[in-house]
Amino acid sequence: MHRPDERSDARERALYLLYEAHSKGIEPADTIELQVVEPDQLTRQLVLGVGRSRAVLDDHIAAKAKGWTLSRMPVLDLNVMRLGVFELLERPEVPTAVVLNEAVELAKRFSTDDSGRFVNGVLASVAAEVRPPN
Repeated sequence: MHRPDERSDARERALYLLYEAHSKGIEPADTIELQVVEPDQLTRQLVLGVGRSRAVLDDHIAAKAKGWTLSRMPVLDLNVMRLGVFELLERPEVPTAVVLNEAVELAKRFSTDDSGRFVNGVLASVAAEVRPPN
């Protein structure tokens, strides 16, 4: 029997909220405030962290996405990668493999056929830089 993982669900909700913020042209923090039901703690942490750190996250993504500008990327891919880079940088207790796997699964479920490979390549490159193997 499939048992939902609360952390995976929180990442998915965070992706929805980041996409909503982009679609409405508002800040991620404002999207949180507009919710009828208060998002759980991890969803809040992810959305607010990505919103607060967006410039740094985008710098990491742009440096590793060879041949792609941020403006050319599908919005869902970009937000999945922002979530992934945020977790790589700010949530050291989450294993690198978990961050990459969760991001790839979100990209595969919600974006294009090639998104999983693209997201994996970019995040693996970022991870090698910010979380080098011991």
